[in-house]
Amino acid sequence: MTEAAVLDIMRDAMYTIIMCSAPMLLISLIVGLIISVFQTVTSIQEQTLTFVPKIISIFIALIVFGDFIMNTIMSYINTLWTDFSIYIR
Repeated sequence: MTEAAVLDIMRDAMYTIIMCSAPMLLISLIVGLIISVFQTVTSIQEQTLTFVPKIISIFIALIVFGDFIMNTIMSYINTLWTDFSIYIR
């Protein structure tokens, strides 16, 4: 197994991780920004106010994007197992 093959596997793994985590991270960012604006407008300075909406939005995002995440991970795993004979040389 060459260094280039290892780098290709790592690049694909990092890309898969980013693609799978991006929906939850973006939704969490947007919800946090909306709540921060709400806190600024209403002068509410409660630090724990952002946690519950973020957790709920993450769960909803997992329900909505779960199929995409599972298909992306399964595609990557199938690619690894298909090329396994190449890696052990």
